[in-house]
Amino acid sequence: MVCVVIALAATFLSEHYGGPQLLYALLIGLAFHFLNSNPKVKTGVDFCGRTLLRVGVALLGARITLTQVAKLGVGTALVIVAAVALTIAFGLLLAKWLKRPREQGVLSGGAVAICGASAALAISSVLPQTKENERFTLLTVVGVTVLSTLSMILYPFALKLIGLAPAQGGIFLGGTIHDVAQVVAAGMMLGPEVGDTATVVKLFRVMLLMPIVLLIAISYRKHPDAKAVDEEVPLVPGFLLAFIVLVLLATIGAFTPAMTQAASDTSRWLLVTAIAAAGIKTSFEDLMKLGWQPVAMLVGETIFIAALVLGAVMALRLGL
Repeated sequence: MVCVVIALAATFLSEHYGGPQLLYALLIGLAFHFLNSNPKVKTGVDFCGRTLLRVGVALLGARITLTQVAKLGVGTALVIVAAVALTIAFGLLLAKWLKRPREQGVLSGGAVAICGASAALAISSVLPQTKENERFTLLTVVGVTVLSTLSMILYPFALKLIGLAPAQGGIFLGGTIHDVAQVVAAGMMLGPEVGDTATVVKLFRVMLLMPIVLLIAISYRKHPDAKAVDEEVPLVPGFLLAFIVLVLLATIGAFTPAMTQAASDTSRWLLVTAIAAAGIKTSFEDLMKLGWQPVAMLVGETIFIAALVLGAVMALRLGL
């Protein structure tokens, strides 16, 4: 109930005063960290931060169809796949350079490469459940939310100066901005055509969340901290299987527009509730212990994926 109330408060603030809903939920959750010492509250917080999170990620599949992906074209699809893979690899490289744990490179790179806070939470759920990883997840959520908002404001102006065609502008926005809502908003600033293209490209990035999280889950399956949480870690987490099933059902037209919208809204609510729980579990003091390196990683990865996608879009524009 505490997490739900925080989610409601965050939604009210976002709808009436503007600003990112997930960031509000996180900040309010951090203010209620003292409740995590209560065993009764902690049980519910853990449930929201893990179970509701996984259900929310699974429901993202209901808004993605294979038909949408096919419309992108092979060239665009390859650019996005390459951008996601290379950004995660760059995250691992930055973690090594800055002498941070490998898990932090995976988490920050995956969040920037795929879909921001949702990806950070999904990837975190299959990483070793340590205090350090929990703190870094929170900082990643804050970082990608702030960077996504800045991108939403700055990128449309930059694209106008460059003079990209609507389709190319949509590919850039959908391939670089972290959060779905910010992608849609940025695209609509440049017109409906850009908005539609950006949304489809972004949904394709969200679709890549499933195979990425699956690979990470398999690679950490035998990690001692993973076994400490689940006695038997399944080869394929159930929420990823549900994600795949929902994508396939959406592709064959099993969902009406109302059902798709309901699934999308429910997913958003569950993710907001989960991030409220994540905030309650972490203190400001814990976040400060992480230092400046994680922030540098997120900024570096954001610049990297923007430069990569822009270069690819310009190459496609020139017919290279």
